[in-house]
Amino acid sequence: MNDIKEGYLMPGLWRKRFTALIIDAIIITLSLWIIVALIYPLFALTNLLNIFNIWILIAAIFILVYFTYFEGKYSTTPGKSVMKLKIKADKGKMGYKKSLIRSLSKILWFPLIVDVIIGFIMGSPRERLLDRLAKTEVVKAEEVVKRKENLEKSTT
Repeated sequence: MNDIKEGYLMPGLWRKRFTALIIDAIIITLSLWIIVALIYPLFALTNLLNIFNIWILIAAIFILVYFTYFEGKYSTTPGKSVMKLKIKADKGKMGYKKSLIRSLSKILWFPLIVDVIIGFIMGSPRERLLDRLAKTEVVKAEEVVKRKENLEKSTT
């Protein structure tokens, strides 16, 4: 019965997750424009502009650092925060290691699509494959608050 309820709720959660990803993608793109504007003169002076792959590498590293930092430190990203979503570790606290694992598929975006599809194929409408490996899940922020309140009530 719980799976059926979760199945009906998932389209709304996935819509929020997708919107959060779009917001994060805009922030990342704007940040990368600034980074490129700052380091472009250095590449131009040293004739390294012929190395096109360096830009892909810079983007991949920035994307990985962005998601790992925000999710590891705050359990959310700016996009998820706007959409009132948080990442919750199944056990213990959310940290950089769990965040790094779940962020690996976000490098250059295409692997994320594969990660989501594999998560659905494996029978979990709520998780991506790397969420499962990192033992994390994305939940509505109010669920985290309610769980903390329930935990506090049960310990008193």
